[in-house]
Amino acid sequence: MRPTWRESYPITGGGVSAGAVTAFAWLLLFGLLGHDVPSYAWWTLVAGGLAWLAAAVLVRYGDRGVAVGVAIVTAGGWSIAAAVVAIRWAQSGDWPLW
Repeated sequence: MRPTWRESYPITGGGVSAGAVTAFAWLLLFGLLGHDVPSYAWWTLVAGGLAWLAAAVLVRYGDRGVAVGVAIVTAGGWSIAAAVVAIRWAQSGDWPLW
């Protein structure tokens, strides 16, 4: 009989969902600290960096499903912030982050 190898911490839908909801709330709270486009973009960048740092720790020592949810939502949040900056840049002709 061959040995059966099982994942020690399998990625589950519940874990991914928990990570996604947590990251969404995290980015939302940090995004609300911004009072204009530049501050929103910088707060989102900082919040996303901290979230990805937490995801890296979770990949190594915790639940990888939660890390996947955090990483996916953080990438989406950064994409939204980048789109907001690009739209403001296109409208004003001036780079909004400096």
